[in-house]
Amino acid sequence: MSRFRRSSDSDPTRNEGSERLADTVAQRLGRLIARKGRTLERLAELSGVELDELRSIESGAKAPTIAHLWRIANAIGVPFGSLVASQERSGVLVMRKASPRLIGSQDGNFLSRPLFPYDSARPVEFYEVTIAPLHQERAEAHAPGAKETLVVAQGEIEIIAGREPPVTLATGDAVDFLADVPHSYRNLGETPASFFLVMSYAPAEAGEA
Repeated sequence: MSRFRRSSDSDPTRNEGSERLADTVAQRLGRLIARKGRTLERLAELSGVELDELRSIESGAKAPTIAHLWRIANAIGVPFGSLVASQERSGVLVMRKASPRLIGSQDGNFLSRPLFPYDSARPVEFYEVTIAPLHQERAEAHAPGAKETLVVAQGEIEIIAGREPPVTLATGDAVDFLADVPHSYRNLGETPASFFLVMSYAPAEAGEA
C-alpha cells in the first residue's frame, strides 16, 4: 500500500523516527521558550497553534506537523531547522535512508526528510520532499529574507510564490525564489513527485538559534 493512502484516524507523522522527532522538538522548544522568555499561552497567541496542541508538542507526547513547526518557528523567530535538529555535530554524519525521520502534513500528502542537522554556523537547511499525486501543499510566509532553492528529482511540480506567475518544473529542473511570502507546491502528476529543497535565511534570522 502506498504510504500516501492512510485511514482517516491514522497519524501521518507516525513513522520510524516520529518518537525521536517528538523528543527532539520537545527538548529544543523548551530551551527556546525559556531563552526567549515566552510562555506557551503567549506562543499559542503568536503562532495560531492551539494551546493543547502546543502542550502536547512541548511535552513530547505528539510529533508536530510541518505546519505546526513553521508556525512555531516564525512565532519564536528562529529557523525551522533549529526545532528539529539534534545536538550539533562535527566530523562525518551519515543519515541512512532505511531509518528516515519524516515530518509530514496533517493529511500525510506532503512528507519532508531533513538531510542534515541544523547548524547555527551554516544558515541553510536541506530536505528531501515527497508530494502525493495531484496534491497541492500551501505554505505560509517564512521569515523575512528566507529563500528556497529546489530541484525536482521525480515528476512535474508547480510552484507559486506570492504574486509571481506559476512556474512548472519537470524532472531535473530547478528554481530559486523568495519564501517570505505565501507559496505552494503542487504535484501535477498522478504518481508521487519528489524534490530536494535548500532553505536559506537572512543573517539575522540564521543567528537566532
